[in-house]
Amino acid sequence: MDDLLSEFLTETSESLDVVDMELVKFEQEPNNAGILDNIFRLVHTIKGTCGFLGLPRLEALAHAAETLMGNYRDGAPVTQDGVSLILRSIDRIKEIMGDLEDTGAEPAGSDEDLIAQLDAISAGEAAPAEQAAPDAEAPAESAAAPLQTSDDVAPPEPKAGEASLDELEAAFAAAPAPEGMDISPEAAAAAAAAAVGGDADAAAPEPDSAPEPEAVPEPAAAPQEAKARSKDGPVKNQSIRVNVETLEQLMTMVSELVLTRNQLLEMVRRLDDSEFKVPLQRLSTVTAELQDGVMKTRMQPIGNAWQKLPRIVRDLAQEVDKKIDLQMHGADTELDRQVLDLIKDPLTHMVRNSADHGL
Repeated sequence: MDDLLSEFLTETSESLDVVDMELVKFEQEPNNAGILDNIFRLVHTIKGTCGFLGLPRLEALAHAAETLMGNYRDGAPVTQDGVSLILRSIDRIKEIMGDLEDTGAEPAGSDEDLIAQLDAISAGEAAPAEQAAPDAEAPAESAAAPLQTSDDVAPPEPKAGEASLDELEAAFAAAPAPEGMDISPEAAAAAAAAAVGGDADAAAPEPDSAPEPEAVPEPAAAPQEAKARSKDGPVKNQSIRVNVETLEQLMTMVSELVLTRNQLLEMVRRLDDSEFKVPLQRLSTVTAELQDGVMKTRMQPIGNAWQKLPRIVRDLAQEVDKKIDLQMHGADTELDRQVLDLIKDPLTHMVRNSADHGL
């Protein structure tokens, strides 16, 4: 499989998982513009990437879902049917991506039925949104959020599914101007004072009113602010993807190192006095720290096993016509990756049975 396509499948899968969870939250908090903006941005990124890679079926589905969410951003009322259709489109995208991963090509098929339903709801909600214009609270929140995200784009949020384009824009926004790298704050302040003085002399003959002290600190503050933003940007993105096989190999090598260390320590214990005791003790300490560090790479938050539960409970609540409130605590507790994989299915089964038979 093409490396670019493989990277697309990985990132898009993560983005869809986030969209899945965020849509359930958004249905419960329809006035939360931040959640809607995050969903819209992720789906918009998926649509653009599909268009770039020549995946028209995926692009059409993402575009239809994006259009409906665009209506919500414009103030259209959020309905359960609309959210359900968007969730169905996300499920359809996941199915297509599964076939794409297996065959390396987008499968043939038509999604016109689902797209038509999305378009119908979009068209039906457009008129009420225009009539509800006097009520400025909901549209104001939706309109304010994009401005806020564009201002805060310098330190990008570390969310799975963020497009590389957003990171690139953040890098440009965070990078200080070349002049700010070479000119000291004192020189910048002096240059600003001279510029302000020149404008003031042309406007008024009084020399005392020419230099305005309020305008002097601004040029000096800009490089500092840019440096602060550029400092914050990379810190939040210091993470990479590592193949699980690589971690398993590393774990095996560390295990061999521990065995060799134990053999050496046993040999040294047989000697009454040896110059190797101190270095071997140090080797033992470093090996133990290395083993502990490698073990931590296998640990994952248990919340990763809960990602699909809100969607499962939401769909099941609609199916059995029950009001179910799912509360999850301790998501930051870490477990070994293998243990986490083993408990995912039993945990999901328990939640399903509890919602279906226990309530």
